[in-house]
This record gives sequence, C-alpha cells and structure tokens, in this order.
Amino acid sequence: MFGYITVNKGDMTFKEFDVYHSFYCGLCRSLKERYGLSGQLSLSYDMTFLVMLLSSLYEPQIKEEHVKCIAHPFDKHLLRRNEFTDYGGDMNVLFTYYKCRDDWQDERKISRLAYGKLLEHGYRKLCARYGEKAKKIAVLMRELTMEEEKNNQDIDHMAGIFGNIMGEMFAVKEDEWQESLKKMGTFLGKYIYLLDAYEDMEEDIKKERYNPLIRKYEDPDFDEEVKTILTMMMAECCKEFEQLPVIENVEILRNILYSGVWYRYEAVRKKREEKQRGKQEKEIKNA
Repeated sequence: MFGYITVNKGDMTFKEFDVYHSFYCGLCRSLKERYGLSGQLSLSYDMTFLVMLLSSLYEPQIKEEHVKCIAHPFDKHLLRRNEFTDYGGDMNVLFTYYKCRDDWQDERKISRLAYGKLLEHGYRKLCARYGEKAKKIAVLMRELTMEEEKNNQDIDHMAGIFGNIMGEMFAVKEDEWQESLKKMGTFLGKYIYLLDAYEDMEEDIKKERYNPLIRKYEDPDFDEEVKTILTMMMAECCKEFEQLPVIENVEILRNILYSGVWYRYEAVRKKREEKQRGKQEKEIKNA
C-alpha cells in the first residue's frame, strides 16, 4: 500500500532532487544498520517524505556522510540522517510487518509469510520501544482487517481507519504540533488507502478480493467521484501542512504534496481510460 507519496522529478531542480535523494539514502542506510537486509527491503518513498517533514519541522542536527552502496557501487553519494531517519525506519518496518501478515491472511502468499518472519524480531523490539503508539497501531490494523473481512463498503469508515494509522505515525511527539501532524497523516492515509483501492479495482474483482470501492465501480461517474474524494483528502492534508512552520526544504515537500502524490493516480487513470477506449472500439468493430 506504500509507494504513492513520491516527488514529481520534472518539477524539481537538480539541487532539490539531490537533497531529497540524500534523505532517501539516509533512510535506506538506517534500515540496513538497524534491521539488516530484510529491513532495507521495506524502504519506501512514503517514509522518506515523513522523515523530511519531521526534519524540516523540528530542525534536528543532521549528520551528512558520503558512502558507497550496492545501488551506487563506484561513486560515493551523499546521505543525510538524524533522529527522525531512525524513527521513519522504525515506522516503515512496523507497518511492513503488519502488511505482510495481512497479505498472508488475504492471499496466502508464502513470500509475504516468510518476509514477515524475517521482520518479526525487529517488530517485537518496536513494540517494546514505542509502547502505547505501537499498541494503537496494532488495534487499528486488527480493526481494518476485521472490517475488510466483513466486506464493509463504507468508504469513509475504511479509509478513516487507515488514516488513523498514518496519523499515529506522523504524530511523533506530544507537543504543540501533534494535532496538525496527526490530521495531516490522517488525510494522507485516507488518500493512500483509496488510491490503492482505485488502482487494484479490476484485479480485486477478478480475484474476488475485498475492495471498498466495488459497489461504486459501475456508477457512470465512478472515476470523477474518486478523483473528487482524493482531491478533498489532499486539500485537507495540504491545509494542515501549510499551518506548520516549515521553512527548510519546504518547496520539496510542496512538490510531493501538490504534485508528486498525483503521479500514480494519473498513470492509473490513463491506463483505465485506454482500456475502456479499447473495449468500446472492439464493441463497435464487432457490432
């Protein structure tokens, strides 16, 4: 369900992309050092955004390193790390563990069961480290699973559960920014959940899997209705973001929120329209 919160590289300067990439590489290095290769495999753009957001808001001391890695074996590249890099990595592993467990229950994917087993040791450490936060996320994940098993078609309720999970992840501290970060994470989480459902619609129908949008799929205005809902979610998310006193890297964060998050949606929408157009042309030809 991750991978939707990325940058629009075409609208960034080379310098901005280098900064973004350095945070991405910092997160990758943190996952490798703290969880090994299994943790490194959970790396996501979504948590890179969270790391950058928290770093820009709280302005911690940033450690810069020039390193080589498997992806860049010949030339050293810059990475940036701070306390929120490790936090983002922790939340990434925590969510990935739950996602593996969910995939195993839904589809009996052996690969996801095996990956979840590799992350289990790290998961237990995270439960001890984050205490109440980890418990809240666990309760919400169980609720999401149970409601999906009931085939709950209440879009707002289902997206809201996942939104609350993201809200817990975004609210890193109990301070004056907690509520704004939680709301921002909640709306972004709703966006991710619904976009994921929108992208998987045809495959879920074919494989008879749960999808909260199935009942609306046959509506003539289905695509426009989904876009309206997604636009509302991101509008609320951006409103909360603009209330935060973020200055450093603010243009990169805005690139992601106002443009990057729509990249996957546009690709899915275009693919669906091309498929529908091809179906119509075939029907006309066979008429």
